[in-house]
Amino acid sequence: MAELHAQTLTELAAGLRAGKFSSVELTRHFLERISKYDAELNAFITVTSELALAQAADADARIAAGTASALTGLPLAHKDIFCTDGVLTTCGSKMLSNFVSPYDATVVTRLKQAGMVMLGKTNMDEFAMGSSNETSFYGAVKNPWNLAKVPGGSSGGSAAAVAARIAPAATGTDTGGSIRQPAALTSLTGIKPTYGRVSRYGMIAFASSLDQGGVMCLSAEDAALLLQSMSGFDVQDSTSVDTPVPDYSATLNQSLKGLKIGLVKEFFEQGLSNENAKPVREALAVYEQLGARLVEVSLPNLPLSVPTYYVVAPAECSSNLSRFDGVRFGYRCDNPRDLQDLYTRSRGEGFGSEVKRRIMTGTYVLSAGYYDAYYLRAQKIRRLITEEFANAFKQVDVLMGPTSPTTAFDIGAKVDDPVTMYLNDIYTIGANLAGLPAMSIPCGFLDGLPVGLQIIGGHFAEAKLLNVAHGYQQVTDWHKRMPERYA
Repeated sequence: MAELHAQTLTELAAGLRAGKFSSVELTRHFLERISKYDAELNAFITVTSELALAQAADADARIAAGTASALTGLPLAHKDIFCTDGVLTTCGSKMLSNFVSPYDATVVTRLKQAGMVMLGKTNMDEFAMGSSNETSFYGAVKNPWNLAKVPGGSSGGSAAAVAARIAPAATGTDTGGSIRQPAALTSLTGIKPTYGRVSRYGMIAFASSLDQGGVMCLSAEDAALLLQSMSGFDVQDSTSVDTPVPDYSATLNQSLKGLKIGLVKEFFEQGLSNENAKPVREALAVYEQLGARLVEVSLPNLPLSVPTYYVVAPAECSSNLSRFDGVRFGYRCDNPRDLQDLYTRSRGEGFGSEVKRRIMTGTYVLSAGYYDAYYLRAQKIRRLITEEFANAFKQVDVLMGPTSPTTAFDIGAKVDDPVTMYLNDIYTIGANLAGLPAMSIPCGFLDGLPVGLQIIGGHFAEAKLLNVAHGYQQVTDWHKRMPERYA
């Protein structure tokens, strides 16, 4: 069944309904590919083979009984930041390397109820802190397009798994670009919905006002299917928004004639080379051919999004990660002398260097002498950025630009220079600060490496984003390309 992994989630769903193959056969096919390729990719932390086959058998029974949903029987992988009942949930950290969750995250529950099959848990930057998937306690993930390159982060394991076709889709989380940037670097469709659209319950927190769950898959059509089941109000999440979820698949084929696309002036000025800009501009020309109109938009405070983010996010991480103390769960140091020693050594030994860097930065900006100078000022700038986006959407339907300033870089190239690493998120952070939905779609290649186009919408405009992405994917085939090695 070599052809199965080349199909989109939507195509696999149609094949299951038509009886061309069973969920067990499909699941076994992907488990065999994981067994064959993951040793070189390092995309998975945990592979749940027995559980997957049992869930697949249940899915086949549902299909036979006529009680299946659109997603029943389809395999996927979960980023290892989502709690999974009875399965190791590590966040890519030594701190949680022995933590078996006693419950499921809401995202996991909803996809399980839809009948999806969990292949396993994917590798990630430790506690989602990173842009290259090199901070993981379990080692760096490799980019399937070039094994010497990073896949992006923090959802790099999910990106590599789907790009190499060892999983047809995967969940991810996006705090400052952690779905969109790896999607761009591995030629995938990745969407971060509006803050509050997808429940954060059971999604281990990094920065609570920024984190949002989403998906990585091959097409906008696949993303619409997955997001449909994941979205919606959750009483267990105080940041969940109680607003109706539209039928994302129903509006995919709406005409793009008359669509107003805002080109963010600052996106094309900040660190973007002419070579990297070329595929993005070619994609914009395709939209013009589809009837869209391009309008230049300026967001003057947007360049301040990186320094703003690296005050707000570490402050929230400092608070959230204080719970990992070696007492209740997770890593505990050996033979502590007293309680102080237990706290100090458990945290010192359990966290990696990037996590420690952000905890210390966050604690500093929240301290009495610096709170007003840093944290309060950052929140004021965040408000200005949010207002600029709101004003832009009074003029245009969506905003577009590059997802990442560069294609995938060499593993090890930026690990010793945190500031350069942080600048990888220069185009993606703004949407998180404003709580906006945003996605990345493949739009070409540069020297054999993928380039992504970013699309940003107004609050709860996921249906519009998916429609705009789908229109482009109907007349291009970048999203269908796969690395030759894994074909």
